[in-house]
Amino acid sequence: MSEKESIRLSKFLSHVLRHRPEKLDITLDEQGWADVDFLIRQMNRKGLAVTPEMLQHVVETNNKKRFAFDDNRTKIRANQGHSVAVELCYTAQTPPPMLYHGTSKKHLQAILASGLEKRKRHHVHLSTDVATALQVGRRHGEAVVLCINTAGMHSDGFQFFESENKVWLTEQVPVQYITVLEG
Repeated sequence: MSEKESIRLSKFLSHVLRHRPEKLDITLDEQGWADVDFLIRQMNRKGLAVTPEMLQHVVETNNKKRFAFDDNRTKIRANQGHSVAVELCYTAQTPPPMLYHGTSKKHLQAILASGLEKRKRHHVHLSTDVATALQVGRRHGEAVVLCINTAGMHSDGFQFFESENKVWLTEQVPVQYITVLEG
């Protein structure tokens, strides 16, 4: 499988498993899992030639670790970023003292006015390092990295969860916990 095919399949899976399962007439269970065999059949019916090996390749090589198989490899799901109703069953954890969020410069004033909100997603996504946050921010234009005082948030009662692919998640980030990384 070429890298181009792998990226195309990964983007399609992200779209279907996070936002639009109806595009393939599949149903996600309460935790966001889809039956692997049915998913592959539906993709092939829609003209996307996919094999179990191709699906496994995408799950194992995706640089952002967006997907996971269950222990039996009979189900697949996106690790986070859903806009459809799923319960990923994360357990609250103590976050590192500082996490980062990448965004574009055009959104900075709105964020500094109202904080980070999950909007149509289940959580706000936070990174453990500046480089990842910068990469995320660049997807939306000129990047800005926000430093999030997660130690302060946690001590004030906010909950944090770590997804399988090491992205930190929270419901919201109020303005008082945000500073703009200069540089």
